[in-house]
Amino acid sequence: MDKLKVSLLGATGMVGQKMVKLLAKHPQLELVKVSASPSKVGKKYGEAVRWIEPGDVPEEVADLPVVSTNYEDHKDVEVILSALPNEIAESIELELVRKGKVVISNASPFRMDPDVPLINPEVNWEHLELLKYQKQRKGWEGLLVKNPNCTAAIISLPIKPLLDIFRNKKVIITTLQSVSGAGYNGVPYMSIEGNVIPYIKGEEDKIAKELTKLTGRVEDGKIVYENVDSSVTSTRVPTRVGHMAVINVIAGDEKINLNEIKERLKNFKSLPQIKNLPTAPKRPIIVRDEEDRPQPILDVSNENGMAVTVGRLRHENGVLRMVVLGDNLVRGAAGITVLTLEVMKALGYV
Repeated sequence: MDKLKVSLLGATGMVGQKMVKLLAKHPQLELVKVSASPSKVGKKYGEAVRWIEPGDVPEEVADLPVVSTNYEDHKDVEVILSALPNEIAESIELELVRKGKVVISNASPFRMDPDVPLINPEVNWEHLELLKYQKQRKGWEGLLVKNPNCTAAIISLPIKPLLDIFRNKKVIITTLQSVSGAGYNGVPYMSIEGNVIPYIKGEEDKIAKELTKLTGRVEDGKIVYENVDSSVTSTRVPTRVGHMAVINVIAGDEKINLNEIKERLKNFKSLPQIKNLPTAPKRPIIVRDEEDRPQPILDVSNENGMAVTVGRLRHENGVLRMVVLGDNLVRGAAGITVLTLEVMKALGYV
């Protein structure tokens, strides 16, 4: 089987490095171009990157020359994956899409655009149907697909099989987000060591809005947003990797069967599992019964970082509570990008 030729923007950052590892020996995708900041263009990837992943730079990628983000350097690839920072992503990605490239991006611009699919593959792969209308509506030659905010990606996975419980309810969410969510140099050591910072700029609004789009449905070529009414408090905690969320659903007098909820979560599968896609976790949601789980140090790497772990399930005084944990760099960023491309390939969009 011929592999899709792929290029990667932002290849030297934390998320970019995760994607490099996922793509290095991929059975369906071949990473043929890596791009980084102008100062690194022309160098070999192995020389340009400050490698922080375990092990060495994959040999398949180490000697690739770093190229620019310009269209001319990517015109011969079939799909462009983007791990660019939000502040520079919009103009670069838009130019590539306008000139005919397929771009799957981890950056926030266009996430809430009604014509751009915001994809968490197990949750809403059906939203890729928007691509049938996107070119005409936007006047673009190519296609643009977005990944959700890393915390929204993690939270939306267990919401999907419980959507009937979350719908039309008030949902109170408190996140405990690791420092890696702010980038390698994002939070100064003296600010976070032994500390909790009860604010992350822009995060609370993103999570609440994106959950309504992720859990929505497509009707007549348009997204119908779901009524998931969430109030979010985002905090930064001194943990390296792993975003956690404490979710409280105000269920009122509704009868809740915890055993049924656990079975729904444990048994949840979607298109990526049915098609046995390479990056898809066998079990997207793992349920823990221990009182003190999930924990980042024990649970974040489940299913190579692509599974979400749910614990502390309780129903008391009209409130359904759960604690959710996922790998913000893999399920929340790099892995979801690669899995989205696998779904698009399986469905014939690329």
